[in-house]
Amino acid sequence: MYELRLLCPQERVEVLGEALDALDALSVSVEDADAQTEAEQALFGEPGMPPPAEGWQRSRVLALFSTQAAAQEAATLLQAQDFFAECRLLGVAEVPEQDWVRLTQSQFAPVDITPEFWIVPTWHEPPAQARIIIRLDPGLAFGTGTHPTTRMCLRWIATQAPQRPLGRVLDYGCGSGILAIGAAKFGARDIDAVDIDEAAVASTRLNAEANGARLRAGLPELAQGQYQTVLANILATPLKVLAPLLCSRVAAGGALVLAGILERQVDELKQAYAPYCQLAVADSEDGWVLMTASF
Repeated sequence: MYELRLLCPQERVEVLGEALDALDALSVSVEDADAQTEAEQALFGEPGMPPPAEGWQRSRVLALFSTQAAAQEAATLLQAQDFFAECRLLGVAEVPEQDWVRLTQSQFAPVDITPEFWIVPTWHEPPAQARIIIRLDPGLAFGTGTHPTTRMCLRWIATQAPQRPLGRVLDYGCGSGILAIGAAKFGARDIDAVDIDEAAVASTRLNAEANGARLRAGLPELAQGQYQTVLANILATPLKVLAPLLCSRVAAGGALVLAGILERQVDELKQAYAPYCQLAVADSEDGWVLMTASF
């Protein structure tokens, strides 16, 4: 495997990436060329949304090719193009062989939700103090327990279930199914997990089976009637749109639990849900908040 390394300004990142794709690069990645210096730039964006910019003011573009000849040929062809005028070739280097599976796995360690409740990848042994465990590996669907929004939802489930039964549960926008599985681990026995993405539905079913969690997974039309607990870990914009639907699914005496909300979006959510319920911040972590309401 050989890596072609290029330096370019932000406005050339997109066209350079498209050209590398056309030249059959196996992968293309973009880094801040000024990382770890005083000129380093931060690009912030919400998960699941497009990045605010294609690259940095000085971007390092890295393209993988299967052979040295292919990487060298790509470099020669790119340097002959008009759009390459403001770009620079940094070189072609061999990429050492690595155990990519082991490297990827090493990035995902067990995650503690509470001292006794843990999310544990299948290649790890559970910690000695873990009493309740969800076995979950990184996959196509959002929700591995590493993101603050997922942790806060699971923490809410773990702390609330001993005080009040979760009852009938709806996990709206289930992703990997981790919240529905968490609810099952804490005693819920009537659980619907829905998502608009069929891959997420399939992922939820597989993960539920692997954890011995009994639930129904399907597209949003699966959700019918009212639920004692409604969980929705999505993003602020769809949560605002879904306000009347989600609130209509909460039974009298039930709870609505919303995540995927940044601290600066709290007032927007309160306003969107004001005709139906009174949302309040129940938890916060790393700039994200968990909002809940009682019915």
